[in-house]
Amino acid sequence: MARSQKLNRFGHHLILGISGTTLTDDDKHALNELKPIGVIFFAKNFLDGTPYEVWLEKFKNLNNQIREYTERDSMFVTLDHEGGRVVRTPLPITRFPHALLLRSHAYEVAKATAVELKSLGINLSWAPVADIFSHPNNPVIGSRAFGSTPETAAQSARDYYLGLQDSGIIGCAKHFPGHGDTSQDSHIELPILNLTLEELRLRELIPFKTLIEVQIPLVMTVHILFPRIDPDVPATLSSPILKNILREELGFKGVVVSDDLDMKAISDVFIQAGTVARSFNAGCDLFIVSRNINSSSIERTYRIAEDFIDSLSNGSLGEAVVEAARERIEKLLAITPQYTVQALDKDILLQHAQLAIASCYS
Repeated sequence: MARSQKLNRFGHHLILGISGTTLTDDDKHALNELKPIGVIFFAKNFLDGTPYEVWLEKFKNLNNQIREYTERDSMFVTLDHEGGRVVRTPLPITRFPHALLLRSHAYEVAKATAVELKSLGINLSWAPVADIFSHPNNPVIGSRAFGSTPETAAQSARDYYLGLQDSGIIGCAKHFPGHGDTSQDSHIELPILNLTLEELRLRELIPFKTLIEVQIPLVMTVHILFPRIDPDVPATLSSPILKNILREELGFKGVVVSDDLDMKAISDVFIQAGTVARSFNAGCDLFIVSRNINSSSIERTYRIAEDFIDSLSNGSLGEAVVEAARERIEKLLAITPQYTVQALDKDILLQHAQLAIASCYS
């Protein structure tokens, strides 16, 4: 098999970040050679400070070019779009409040959010957060969580997911098995949580269990070490966490996706030989490489892809494991709508702005 075909095999398991508002030569090369199954957008991919029609047309051209270079008619077009401080898009896309404020409005806010995402060509939102706001000094989750108790977080996360689903957007529960009790930010270091499995069952796992019961199709891993469950590796690489707890105990049969491999908690590990195989073998199907946090370079992405190829060649990663992961991804892609970028009517945006205000005062 030619090198390009082998790299393309990794592309079936890759969500890739794009450099900016236009494709660089590195972007074009990576999209064409790796042919990622999806892309992830950030604020850098939108032309801010310009009229709606201008930035939207620029973003439409970027979307069209991505499909041209990947030669994919169907792909996951994704955005981290939770509301609150996690909003990447320019105005007039609505600034809905953070999850903790939504309460009874979670379902209708998610439906409105889905309408706006579809207008951007987005078909997969990295939401809802299923973490619990259980640590007052949490620097990364906090008000991004839907509640400070397992029950409130579970109910509102469920409502939000169903709102996305009912309006045609794929949702993802994150960050498994829970990021709410940390005082460290996995974007810049590896957090450690000394929770037992029983403690997770009584709190962190409850929102995930609720979302799995309504058949959420994706669960995102967290880059946290849980030494009382697996002392060796963080959750993204942990078979006891992803296989034993998520797959077997909670019965999740969908796609397991890594949090961003560029996050400092895990980035150095994922350029070491054999790491991709370990994550696949632990139960991960899909990998995000944002090129957004530590470096916009494409070099790390290729090093990870080469590790995938080497692992298949030396037998540390079995064909059956990769094929099972690919089948789960393809099954999800088959039911994922493909949208085109188009402007929203001003009346719709006004209604959404009024809903955003109302949801702050419920």
